[in-house]
Amino acid sequence: MKWIKIPCIRMIQSGKESKSAPDEESYHMVVLLLLNRNHIDAALKYIDLTLKSGYMLSVEVFTDCAHSCVKTGRLDTLVSIIERCKKMDQNKALCPPWNLCNYIIDVAMQADNSELAFYGLEFMARWIARGEIARPPVFLSVDEGLVVNALTTAARNYNSKLLDGTWAILKRSLRQKKVPSPESYLAKIFAHSSLGNLQKAFSTLHEFEISYKDSTKEAEEDMFSPFTTLYPLVVACSKNGFATLDAVYYQLENLSRADPPYKSVAALNCVILGCANIWDVDRAYQTFSAMETSFGLTPDIHSYNALLCAFGKLHKRDEAVKVFEHLVSLGVKPNAKSYALLVDAHLIKRDPKAALSTINDMVVAGFKPTKEILKKVRRRCVREMDYESNDKVDTLAREFKIRLTSENRRDMLFNLEFSTQYV
Repeated sequence: MKWIKIPCIRMIQSGKESKSAPDEESYHMVVLLLLNRNHIDAALKYIDLTLKSGYMLSVEVFTDCAHSCVKTGRLDTLVSIIERCKKMDQNKALCPPWNLCNYIIDVAMQADNSELAFYGLEFMARWIARGEIARPPVFLSVDEGLVVNALTTAARNYNSKLLDGTWAILKRSLRQKKVPSPESYLAKIFAHSSLGNLQKAFSTLHEFEISYKDSTKEAEEDMFSPFTTLYPLVVACSKNGFATLDAVYYQLENLSRADPPYKSVAALNCVILGCANIWDVDRAYQTFSAMETSFGLTPDIHSYNALLCAFGKLHKRDEAVKVFEHLVSLGVKPNAKSYALLVDAHLIKRDPKAALSTINDMVVAGFKPTKEILKKVRRRCVREMDYESNDKVDTLAREFKIRLTSENRRDMLFNLEFSTQYV
């Protein structure tokens, strides 16, 4: 790199030679000049000299450093600068402006840089602490959307430090006056599940259930579904097959006998669906049965759906139909997922007519078939050359204004067979 001739740099160099140390302002001026000319490596050299001389970076210098590093995509360099500053006296700890902290965290999460995201949150924690001891106090809070993004970043990068730090700053922001949002709890469950820490994941689920135990039945059904919101926990439970599932089950069984006891339908539903994921219908059914006999709990619609999924995967269509009829006879209202799983069970047995009959029942119950369901039925019609059922699929698609894209080669073969038969 061609060296730039700046009087301040000459002054610092001559100061070294004459054993007279430059002051803090001189160092800052040189760093700012170098950053303005995009000479980041040279600026880093003088940042080191500044810190080694016992000076802290000014907010103005750090702000310019942050923007320069982001502009050139050198986020690791920014992390290095922050780490060097952290080695200084904590009483003079660097604390960038609140808006800059938000900017740093946003950039870090977009780049999946969990270390930089953690430091940005650490800066925010300092601001919150300063606000609490100010007179009059200034109560700052972190946006929960940012918290959710930080937790998912921790999950993607398997960073437990960012996970713990994010949750700590959220709890401090809420100041015990309100509970975290469902999205925050679910993001934390996702993070612990990704890290393989099932004990903490289920502990978070327990806290989540306590916080939202008074929610409406419809909201609860959405929040505690093992097929959607809790699916990361299901995957973690079945990651190592029956060994992990058995360990989780026995842990839940022990907790149900603790004082106070912890009994959770949502947790057991995750185990049942986990058994379905490893194609172990026997374990799934045993866990479902134990829900009432061993835990004293009443299965909910998700419990029945998980069992439906297990039977459907093992081509046990008749057993799946019996489960569906049983839950209806008990007065449990099937949801859209129940009908979708029963459709899958029929399609696995190559019975598009039965699948269409279930879709008709689904429509009567007030649910709309999805595009994915109709595409699967149509695909089975093509393979079975069931032209009548295929016409019914097209009728349903038109009725619900669902555009079914072509299945390329499969549809071409079907259309050729169809036209040949009716010519």
